[in-house]
Amino acid sequence: MSFVVGLVVGIVVGFALIVVFVRSENARSKLRTDLAATVAAFARMTVEDSRQLLGPEYYPSWVVFSQRQKLNWLNSHLTKIWPYVNEASELIKSSVEPTLEQYRPIILSSLKFSKFTLGTVAPQFTGVSILESDSSGVTMELEMNWDGNPNIVLDVKTRLGVSLPVQVKDIGFTGVFRLIFKPLVEELPCFGAVCYSVLVVQKKFDFKLKVIGGDITSIPGLSGALEDTIHNAIEDSITWPVRKIVPILPGDYSDLELKPSGTLEVKLVQAKDLTNKDFIGKSDPYAELYIRPLRERTKTSKIISNDLNPIWNEHYEFVVEDASTQHLYVKIFDDEGLQASELLGCAQVQLSELEPGKVKDVWLKLVKDLEVQRDNKYRGEVHLELLYCPYGMENSFTNPFAKKVEMTTLERVLKSSGNGIADAALTEREVSQKKREVIVRGVLSVTVISAEDLPVVDLMGKADPFVVLTMKKSDTKNKTRVVNENLNPEWNQTFDFVVEDALHDMLIAEVYDHDTFRKEYIGRCILTLTRVILEGEYRECFTLDGAKSGRLNLSLKWVPQPIYRDSQW
Repeated sequence: MSFVVGLVVGIVVGFALIVVFVRSENARSKLRTDLAATVAAFARMTVEDSRQLLGPEYYPSWVVFSQRQKLNWLNSHLTKIWPYVNEASELIKSSVEPTLEQYRPIILSSLKFSKFTLGTVAPQFTGVSILESDSSGVTMELEMNWDGNPNIVLDVKTRLGVSLPVQVKDIGFTGVFRLIFKPLVEELPCFGAVCYSVLVVQKKFDFKLKVIGGDITSIPGLSGALEDTIHNAIEDSITWPVRKIVPILPGDYSDLELKPSGTLEVKLVQAKDLTNKDFIGKSDPYAELYIRPLRERTKTSKIISNDLNPIWNEHYEFVVEDASTQHLYVKIFDDEGLQASELLGCAQVQLSELEPGKVKDVWLKLVKDLEVQRDNKYRGEVHLELLYCPYGMENSFTNPFAKKVEMTTLERVLKSSGNGIADAALTEREVSQKKREVIVRGVLSVTVISAEDLPVVDLMGKADPFVVLTMKKSDTKNKTRVVNENLNPEWNQTFDFVVEDALHDMLIAEVYDHDTFRKEYIGRCILTLTRVILEGEYRECFTLDGAKSGRLNLSLKWVPQPIYRDSQW
């Protein structure tokens, strides 16, 4: 009996084990089939499918979706033909020397090549992509790296008569070349010309300078001047929007050339809190402004001696070729007399951030180097007013003069706003020998309303504030009454100023503390008249510069009385 029971139990258990095993194998087979189907689906996924499934935050930093194709075949061919390219060094030298001469610094009398070979290491192209553009051309971008071993020696002659052979070594370049094949034609090779340039946002160019048999630091300022010259010459001559055009088929390709697209009006107002570089006294700052670093396009301000908070109130006009990619660069220097000037700081403005036809008032923080992203040291600020006007722009500004009369764009804007005339043509570029200037003349009414949160000046924990208003150009002054023992005084006093040339004048409002035998400076705010001329009247609370705290409430009103005068260039 026990045998039969054991047999039955064994059969049941064995059958159960068989069923469990079969089901397990079926489940594993289904899992393998599903996994294979998933892998196959992933293999068919595109980059766009991956981006739709998961956002960028789900990918580690080393995952990169590149749209560029590899160019190993091109690199292998380029390595083979590079020795023959190197034999053309003399031709490259003769074409580069005139460009270098354009950017030669003032301290040098001559800058030429004594040796120029490209070396044995060929550039490497790491990727290529085709950009979607209009049907009239094809745009290709090539990623390139070059850590070359060229033999480049510059023959440098200073104005002091010193001649030095300077070697350019350890050249490294990383960037993206843009090639534009345009226009497309029916005749082989199917395009009429090739334009090439380097993208400004994706480049890096490094090198070192060494005097053969000497020390380049023996002449103060030479190393920095040469480095800036080489950087400016290379970058400005081939960096987008500058482009070189190589005709392939006969034809007129002037439409591909770089052409002016508008003007940028810049008012350099002031700077504050500049770094003091002098051991005795204070720095003597001046500013250089440019869009392209050509000598004839670089504007230099006057030197303000012994002042870390200089006021310039100077106006410049720049030609703009491509507002979408170009920048306005501002560099503040400390004048050192016969020695090379020392950089106090620099800043830049993207022209694409400017609204055409609108004046933009900006304060820019100065940095040591625009290429260094992390520069947290405070080096001061510079104050600019900017106005960008594309050629042929339809706007509410009027040029009330004949076609041969040329004014700056800012003069046209202010003149038109002052007279309330609508519609203007900004396309006239001819300049006659006689320039007719507009003098924006009028009455400026300034109401000093109140001040808030003034710093404590007196020992008793209060202040006796009053405000002095000064028109900088005419040095006309007015002052409010003294409000005793008050850190939040109210004046509500109005003063009228007859302004003879509002374009080039400015209002300075200074707050003082009144004492019996003297007055103590608290802070100030400096205002150009651009806004009040354009708007007619406005009220605003201004922060006091130079004070630990405090704000000044002012109301400004402008009543125009424009007059004209003739002046020679």
